[in-house]
Amino acid sequence: MSVTQRFDVLAFGAHPDDVEVAMGGTIAKLSDKGLTTLFVDLCDGEPTRYASRGARQRQAAEAARILGATRLTLDFADRLIQDTVEARLEVARLLRVHRPRYVFTTKGSGVHPDHRAVTDIVVSGVFYARLPKWDEVNGAPGALEGTEPHEIDRLFFARCRMEPAWSSVDFTVDISDWYERKRAAIAAYASVFQGDQARLVERYAAEDQYYGSLLGVRYAEPFQARSPLLVSDPTAFTKVPFG
Repeated sequence: MSVTQRFDVLAFGAHPDDVEVAMGGTIAKLSDKGLTTLFVDLCDGEPTRYASRGARQRQAAEAARILGATRLTLDFADRLIQDTVEARLEVARLLRVHRPRYVFTTKGSGVHPDHRAVTDIVVSGVFYARLPKWDEVNGAPGALEGTEPHEIDRLFFARCRMEPAWSSVDFTVDISDWYERKRAAIAAYASVFQGDQARLVERYAAEDQYYGSLLGVRYAEPFQARSPLLVSDPTAFTKVPFG
């Protein structure tokens, strides 16, 4: 990957496998539509439960390949990720360099502190990325030096499956025809989904089936939006049972 390569989508997760579990089908679908995606893991997810160091990174690379994405891993520490100015500026730097239209992250409420942190980091990073004149801010680090402001089109949140269920969603994506690719990407993480953790894979499938059943499709992934959804006219919406 070129350090200045542009991507249509940047998808941020606290750990490798977070994005695949939450929205792997959506990424595969966007890839098949010709959109380019960069996964950004804030940490390498080490130590992992069922393998030696390095295994999860190799599995993450394979999972990204399956879904048609590119992957980048930052240097924050698993279990210790915090919403800091440094982390916000690192996200802002990536947005300015790769200049995506769409940004996704997971939405965490704090069951795992890393999941709450990534939500706050990305929201702030999106805001920082659009601001000019960082060189005139007293005490600001030089992380954005040499980059230009960038304002994305939309920020969306996928549901982190470790966190409590949502009471409402803003939209769902039909991933029925892409579900086997999502399942294969999750299965690549043999260092994670073994032993007692193996049953999580079927729980994830059941949730995607549930959201699909509400809308008359086999599988769907739920999302919330940072701000209200805007369409050119109401005919943009897909038909669903019961209107």
